[in-house]
Amino acid sequence: MRNFRKMRNWFYKYKLYHIPFWMLYQFIWWTVAVGNPIKAATIIFTTTMFPKYFTYVFWETLAVYFNLYFLLPKYFEKGKYTTYVILLVVTTLLTAGCIVPGYYLTASLAGTTVKELFHTDSFLSILFANSLPSAIAAMTLAMSIKLGRSWLQTRRREQLLEKEKLETELNYLKYQFNPHFLFNTINSIFFLIHKNPDMASASLAKFSDLLRHQLYECNDKQILLNKEIAYLENGIELERLRQNANVEVDIQLPALYDARLGIAPFILMTFVENAFKHVSKHADQQNWVQIELQINGQELQLAVANSVSGADSEEVVHYGGIGLKNVRRRLDLMYPGQYNLTVNSNSTTFTILLTLQLSILQSMPIMHKIA
Repeated sequence: MRNFRKMRNWFYKYKLYHIPFWMLYQFIWWTVAVGNPIKAATIIFTTTMFPKYFTYVFWETLAVYFNLYFLLPKYFEKGKYTTYVILLVVTTLLTAGCIVPGYYLTASLAGTTVKELFHTDSFLSILFANSLPSAIAAMTLAMSIKLGRSWLQTRRREQLLEKEKLETELNYLKYQFNPHFLFNTINSIFFLIHKNPDMASASLAKFSDLLRHQLYECNDKQILLNKEIAYLENGIELERLRQNANVEVDIQLPALYDARLGIAPFILMTFVENAFKHVSKHADQQNWVQIELQINGQELQLAVANSVSGADSEEVVHYGGIGLKNVRRRLDLMYPGQYNLTVNSNSTTFTILLTLQLSILQSMPIMHKIA
């Protein structure tokens, strides 16, 4: 069983399933030509026609491999379309040319001439009438399958991303807009009105900005990083307002970065929110939250750490009910191969380190405003 699994993995790793596909492809063409699959199989495998059949399968399979796994990723996917087309044409012509000797080998094994067996003895005639159309058809079919499959995968990923985005936003808004959050924040601002009117006014403005961002400014797949950081600052200030005085908050946010940088909404706040929600509530020792955000070119690094009590060290990884697994899933959908998330937890500290490759927004998304 183990050997079978190894062979199967090897078979798929090196894409060897292409070979039976192209053997079947050529067999279908032979069947169409002679009008009967049994007769086609008899001709291919019991007569001297096998070399001709083999040369078609071998060279067209090789050309397809070369196109799909070298030319497409190296040139087409990098936008070098002119170079790709030239190399594709050259590859197709060389493939067709390599097929022609199969006709001469078949005739030699049959003890006759190419003219008597195939009614032509011209290399160019065989090339343009037989091998080149077949090579073009094979390359076109392979590219159609490849591009069609890529389109379906991209479409499926976009659908999953849209679904995940909606579910995440709904979960996020449900958590943020629950009565506990609203009443605690409003009550904190209410008490500040008599104690410190200026701070109350500033807090109310931050609260208004936070709600506006959630409702109107985060409907695009990518928003400006400075908008997300402003939202992050407002959220942190409101969380500070709700926390006890014995929670020390250390924040380090970037001062300078490219204003065109974009990020998916709600990515950063998820981790910050989790830190404040699960920070320890010790009465006899320091409770703390540390947040550090760095931007190096297009790379973002977010480090969030908080103190935890032993009893809550396991619960902290649930991220407000949506789960660390779902957070990773959202990152997988939005930033496939472009992020790294490290989570460390012990009985006293919970830490996350997120590294993310940001994008440059070519055109600024239209921000929705309150009418």
